[in-house]
Amino acid sequence: MQQGLGLLIQLVVEFAPVLAELVQKRSQASLSLSKYQPIEAIPELLKALNTSVQKSSDVEDFEQERILQQQLVAYDRETRLRIAAQERETALKLPEVNKILDNWSLRLYPSQILDRTNYGRTPLKIFIAPPQVHFDQFDDNRDERIPQIELTLAEGLRDFLNKHYSLHSPVRPTEFLAGAWDSKRFHSESSIKALFGMLKTEPILILESEKDGDYLNFRIAYWGLGQNNYYYKTIARLPYRQILEESAKIRALEWKKIRDELIALGESLEDINHIGKDNVVNLAILEKVEKWNAKGIDISKLSLQYQVNRQDFEKLCQVLITYHCLVAGWVADAYHLVDRDVPPLLPELLPSLLSDTFDLQSVEVIASGYKQVYQALENERCYWIPELALQLAQSLSHLSDAYGGKLRSWANEQLNYSVNTWLQLHQISPQHSINPLQAMQSAVSIKDEEYVKKLREYFIAVGDSQSIADVESILNCVANLKHQVTLEHVILSHTLTGHSEKVTSVVISPDNETLVSGCADKTIKVWNLNTGKLIRTLTEDLGEISSVAISSDGHFLAVGSCQHPKSNVKVWNLNSRKLLHTLLGHQKPVNCIAISPDGQILASGSNKIKIWNLHKGDRICTLWHSSAVNAAAISPDGTILASASSDNKIRLWNPRTGDPLRTLNGHSGEVKSVIISPDGEILFSGSADKTIKIWHLATGKVLHTLTGHSQEVRSLAVSPDGEILFSGSADKTIKIWLLRTGELLQTLTEHSGAVNSIAISPNGQFLASGSSDKTIKIWRFN
Repeated sequence: MQQGLGLLIQLVVEFAPVLAELVQKRSQASLSLSKYQPIEAIPELLKALNTSVQKSSDVEDFEQERILQQQLVAYDRETRLRIAAQERETALKLPEVNKILDNWSLRLYPSQILDRTNYGRTPLKIFIAPPQVHFDQFDDNRDERIPQIELTLAEGLRDFLNKHYSLHSPVRPTEFLAGAWDSKRFHSESSIKALFGMLKTEPILILESEKDGDYLNFRIAYWGLGQNNYYYKTIARLPYRQILEESAKIRALEWKKIRDELIALGESLEDINHIGKDNVVNLAILEKVEKWNAKGIDISKLSLQYQVNRQDFEKLCQVLITYHCLVAGWVADAYHLVDRDVPPLLPELLPSLLSDTFDLQSVEVIASGYKQVYQALENERCYWIPELALQLAQSLSHLSDAYGGKLRSWANEQLNYSVNTWLQLHQISPQHSINPLQAMQSAVSIKDEEYVKKLREYFIAVGDSQSIADVESILNCVANLKHQVTLEHVILSHTLTGHSEKVTSVVISPDNETLVSGCADKTIKVWNLNTGKLIRTLTEDLGEISSVAISSDGHFLAVGSCQHPKSNVKVWNLNSRKLLHTLLGHQKPVNCIAISPDGQILASGSNKIKIWNLHKGDRICTLWHSSAVNAAAISPDGTILASASSDNKIRLWNPRTGDPLRTLNGHSGEVKSVIISPDGEILFSGSADKTIKIWHLATGKVLHTLTGHSQEVRSLAVSPDGEILFSGSADKTIKIWLLRTGELLQTLTEHSGAVNSIAISPNGQFLASGSSDKTIKIWRFN
């Protein structure tokens, strides 16, 4: 399998600089896209960003600069997708389309490939053009069937991609189109150029193998979003005949051991050779070669015909599968890194892919290749670099125990790159007498907590006790900052107007980019969370909206209607805007809905709770309440559903079976809202009795009661780290609580009507609130 290492090293050495150059060219070209921009504020944003670079490094300026850069990247991505959509619409109308199809090498029509109906994030499409090798010429054993190389290769690559880069992955989606290549038609440049002409709006990777004598030329073709040209190059020559014969030799040597053991047992040599079949011939050749070598004969000029069988072809297929998996993994990592800032996964997969031939050189080259891409991203996305480099360091650290100190030094190199970039972004130049971790303490903010926790994970993994102590000091600084939170730390980013009645429900998408609001004006509005711009409005005979929810993969939007007799639940595909289900059966207004974290079930509450299969729309079971259900929440592991009722009680259920688990009593008024902590251990409830109760979910005991609102508590949200609680009330305020102490940190008073719904973004950077004052407010946290 050593060829696999050579291929990967060759790929990274050649392809990483190409990808880095593509990133730089794309960054330089971003300004020229302004004529396509749906947002007119781009010039102002660029000016603000350039100005902010010259500012001091206080926290507010730093965060403002970070958000401006984030918005620019989002606008750039949105623009490229918009341009791609326009080009996709016109691609099939080109007058030369028939001429292009004359060189078309696929069994799929362009229209089938360009269809994006069910996509969330744009996947990397992967094709294989398998080699046309007539293996019958090697097949001297007609009793065994030689494996079909295309089917075997496709199955191996499919298994790898489905496990690590699935089409349904919300993080690193790829779409593997096995069998699409028409191997009887075209290869090489003519095919690639024709494909690029029709499919340049789609990110594409083509893995092509072509027979050349006793070798297979292994080529890749690639283009990403917004590229003006394609990359196409031979990156390896695979000696397939040599691989087959080496496998045959290994079998012969293994057979020799068995033969000698059988001879020692007194078995007939004739019978033994009959069992050995082609191993007998191959062993005889090997023994002659050994004899000739001893006599100084140059055997390289001899034609030695080893006999190969199914096992040898399976070995060759496995080598090809490894080649394809290595390249597909690296290119998929590079594509999603550049397109969505997703950290690479391949370093963690190398030991299992390369098995006994895993070596340090391949890791060094891979780490260097990713770093080249990071450095190319620094101009347009410098604020992502510390976390990306840290995640790569963590990947390498997982391997350090097995592969020694040098690998750890490369992990430390990535770690130092991460920390030093973080310090540069905060305009800190540590003195030689102060280590970088100590220097971080002067500029750390609450928003850096997750990054610092990942630093701690890294140092624990490598056993660096001094650095662990330094990181704990940084985390103590963060904890102190949380106690010092003031109104200045929560900034009102946008006030969204457009609804004509009270806003009843808000939810933020898993990718932190979209806000969805439901309203009593019978509409649903979809907004850009970062800019506050309205994306679209849904008005399909909805009735008055009570609640909205988005599945954890971001694909499904569920909407509950409380206008009798139109009380129902509708489910949309959020990406295609297609209405998938209308769920009927409630006889009274639907007051609340909840989707399980695994995205499989949907719960809707009126005077009872109905559990549905989210994907199929089938009803699973019904949970009976004696009073109206105001709110519902499902635990992270999907085993508990909590429902809040107008009879002042909270009930716990098994949502899969409908079995009741426990009833929680403690509120003296209607329970208006319930949520469950990210770790699944704590339940929070807000009530018309003006209090918030904190319950231990497993025992049902009240751990704490928070007081401070002057009217009923209608909505709750908890930060992703489970440390901060947010509460919205009919008293027109939002309160922020430190859960560790129960301390009220601050009160937001900008709404002029009751706060009916609040939602925290998964990354903890934004809070959205919907109010009876007909507005939605988006708050940003420093």
